[in-house]
Order: sequence, then structure tokens, then C-alpha cells
Amino acid sequence: MVKNGKLFLPPPKDGSDFKELFRQLAAAGAGRPLGGDGFPAGPWTPELLASPSSQIDSNRIGVDLRTVQLWFQENEKGISTANIRWLARIFGCDDPAATSEWQIELSAAQSRLTAKRRDLKKAVSSVAPAADDGTESPAEQTPGTDAQGPSRRFSLASRSEALFSRGSPLNLPASVFAGATALGFLSYITGIHNATYSRPDGLVKQVGFLWAPNWTLLFMVLLPLFFAFVIELLLFWKYEGRLKLVAQGDRMESDDAWACNVEAYSYSYWAVFLICVLFAGLFQWIGVSLIPLINGGGNYAIDWGKLAIVRPEVISLPMQIVFTALAYLYMCLCFYLFFAGLILLHTVVHDLWKIGQASKNLPGVDHQYGVHEVSLRMMRGIFRCTVLGILMAICMKAQSSYLTSTGENIAAWLVSDMSSALYERKDVSNGFSYRMPTHYSSLLIAISTCVVFLYGAIRIGAESRFRLALWKMSAVVAILFAGYLLIGVFAGFSILLGIGVLLAIYGLIDPVFGQSQASELGNKQGVL
Repeated sequence: MVKNGKLFLPPPKDGSDFKELFRQLAAAGAGRPLGGDGFPAGPWTPELLASPSSQIDSNRIGVDLRTVQLWFQENEKGISTANIRWLARIFGCDDPAATSEWQIELSAAQSRLTAKRRDLKKAVSSVAPAADDGTESPAEQTPGTDAQGPSRRFSLASRSEALFSRGSPLNLPASVFAGATALGFLSYITGIHNATYSRPDGLVKQVGFLWAPNWTLLFMVLLPLFFAFVIELLLFWKYEGRLKLVAQGDRMESDDAWACNVEAYSYSYWAVFLICVLFAGLFQWIGVSLIPLINGGGNYAIDWGKLAIVRPEVISLPMQIVFTALAYLYMCLCFYLFFAGLILLHTVVHDLWKIGQASKNLPGVDHQYGVHEVSLRMMRGIFRCTVLGILMAICMKAQSSYLTSTGENIAAWLVSDMSSALYERKDVSNGFSYRMPTHYSSLLIAISTCVVFLYGAIRIGAESRFRLALWKMSAVVAILFAGYLLIGVFAGFSILLGIGVLLAIYGLIDPVFGQSQASELGNKQGVL
């Protein structure tokens, strides 16, 4: 049957659930325009079906491709009430009467699918006590299977995202802080919390664990704050911002589409995990700590991790090995989570950009205002995370540079550097040449955070209405990154570094630097 030049199939009314009914209609190509020869054009694909929904006048954005893909897959996902309306128009070939019939049929099919799910869950829950008589329930037959039967493989991407988005927002920052606190207590117990050693040139240097900002300030302050901002941004996007921008506003389908976006980055998560655990963790511990401790050599500056070489009376060699192993294990896991947070920020930016592009040329001033409003909030959060990431890199490089300098402790070293520039004193640089792997790892952290900020600025900030605030954010990031690069390069570097740090701290409090939302977004009133 043909309606409006399209293949029309009447509702079968055979009691099929949504999955069965949709499978039949998609295979037949119901609602597709006829070919030039007057014959059906063929079956629907996810891409083909997602396209006509966006061409319906009342559907401003259309149905997300990820959502349509879920309809085609063998899963327990149904269809929302809003999308039933659009799908009924497609299967009804834009005929009002036929659309009404299909809307009734699709609603009934969705209800039957929901009833089947409910009955299946009841059946599984009633079978679960059977484990007492030695038999296995369906949920216990294979590790990683769900109550519905299909096996779910382990997903590092979804597990990592869950650490940020599930449970209390305080869980992850508090865990990182607790781990750093535990290491601080262990350093106090072992006696390396406040330790000095005399260098061959006679200089007595402070190398205590609690004096190292890359192990105290970084893990106790900067990294928990970074996680807190990432979590805040992620929760806003998942449960508020995304629902505000997608046309359907359906929570279940929005969650499904977001889960697909997260899973698309699976290889990135695995690559970062292997690099952090194997190279930054295991191999670095073996090369920088274990081998020098055992052999008593290595062209590395003495710090708290190698104190047993020069002061065995403070800490024994076995205890030093155990402590450094725990510290490096904690460090590599934390930095994996740090890079996972950056991947999530990239995912959010990309998702927002796709939704913004879909609605860019569609009518609706209020909707466009919503996109820019959400974009501004996103850039505020990304800027904060970028600033914290560069500050972490600064802590790492500053500690590494201090160990090779002539300063007695890191605070005195920075003050002496500032004085050398202001009062034209001699340079406080050293005369020793050491390997400094922390310089490389800190550079990776600084560049990675800046790349995410740059990506956000290009994708969601280039055509935005808050360019002035974005330029201010970019200037602060540039000054802070320049301060990081110039650590230890010339006398007086600490002046530029201090200016960048002060601007960064102010930026954490007020990311738009005094710009109100009203002045940035136009006629709408309100202040961010």
C-alpha cells in the first residue's frame, strides 16, 4: 500500500512487543519513499531512520543516532513516549489517520515490552533462592552476566565514568585525599617526613616527604579539587544540561546515548591505563627508585625515595623499597583517574558540540540561548580543571628543579630566585647534572590539560557569545603555562610563576573574571 509516495504497512495488531514489531517494520522499510521504479527502496538502517525524524518540522533536533541504534540492537531498551510520536509519523507516511493508528500500536507494543521485562525480573528473583539447593541461578552461572542472560564484558570506560558520576560527589576526592594522608602518616612513622642530607658540595638540603609539593600539595589539594570540578561538570551535563538541549528530553534515552558516547572512547581509556600503570608506575619505580636503592647508584638527585642510600640510619633499605612501591602505586592510579577525567571532559565537549551543531540552523532563539548558556558553564568548569592541571605540573617540575638547585628547601629556593632578580644577586642554579624524568611527566600533564581546554575553546567557544571571558581564560592559561615552562630556566623565573599562580587562584574563584552572564549572553538577565 502506498501513502504520500511512501510504503505504508497497516498496524498488524498481533500482540508483538516493540522489539518484534520494530524489527519487522525496519526490515520491510515501512515509511520509506518508493524507488524510481515504484518498488520499495529497501530496509531501514539506523542512519537512514535518524535522518527523516530531524526533517519533521515540530521535531527541532530529531532523534539521536545512538538512540536509533539502540532500537535496532538486541537489548532491553524500549522507546520513549516522545519518540513514539515521531516514529508513528514515519510509519504512518505523514498521514494523520495512519499516524494516529501507528501511535496507538507503538504505545501498546511498548507496554507489552515493559510487561515482559517486569515478568522476567520477577521470574529471576524467584529463581535466585535456588542456589541453596546447589543449583545456580541464571544470574550466577557466569561472572559478568546480568539477570537477562547476555554476558556483559568488562568495560574500563564505563567503570571509570562510574567513579566520577555515581555515588556521592565527595567519594573520589575524599579517597584521593585519604590516600595522600595515609602516605604522609607512613612517612612520619618511617622518619622521612622531615629529613635532610648533605650534598658533596657541603649544601644541606631538605628532602623530606612532607616538603615535596608534588606529593603533598598535589595529592591533598589540587587533585581532589580537579576531581570535584570534573564530577560537578559531568553530573550537570548528564542529568541537567543534556536533557535541556535534546529535543525529546527523555532521561532514559539521554542516558543510553551518553553511555554510547563514553564507550566510544574505550581504547583511549585502555591506552592511558597501560601507560600510567606500566610506564609511569611500574617501570618508573624500577628505574628511578628500586635499581638505585639496590645498586646504590643512578644519576638521580637524592630525594625522600632514595634517602636510604645516603642516610641508612634514618630508614632501612627494605622499608624504603616498600614505601616507594606503595607511593608509586598510589601515584599511577591517581594519574590514571586524572587522565580519565580529561577524557570525560573531552567527551562532554564533543557531545555538546554535536548537539549544538544539530540545532544551529533550526528555529528557536530560546534553545540557542540554552546552548550558549550550557557552553559557558562548560568552559568555566574546563578552565578550572585546566588551571589545576597546570598547577599540578608546576608542583612536579618545581620539586624536580629544586632537588638539583642550591636551595636549602623549596621555599627558600623560590625566595632566593626572586631576590636574585630583584637585587641582581648571583644565579641560584646548580652545578650538578641529574636525570629529571619528572620534567617529562609533568610536561605530559600540562600539555594534556591545555589540549582539552583548546579543544573546548574551538568546539564550543569559537562561535559563542562569551568571547571576552574566553580570551581572559586563554590569557591566564598561557601565562601559567609559560611560567611552568620557564621554571629554573633563568634567574627570576619565580616572579612570572607567582603572577601566573595568583591569576590562576583568582580564576578558580571567578572563571569569567567579573563578566556577568547577562553581559556575555545578551538580553537575558542573570549573573553567573
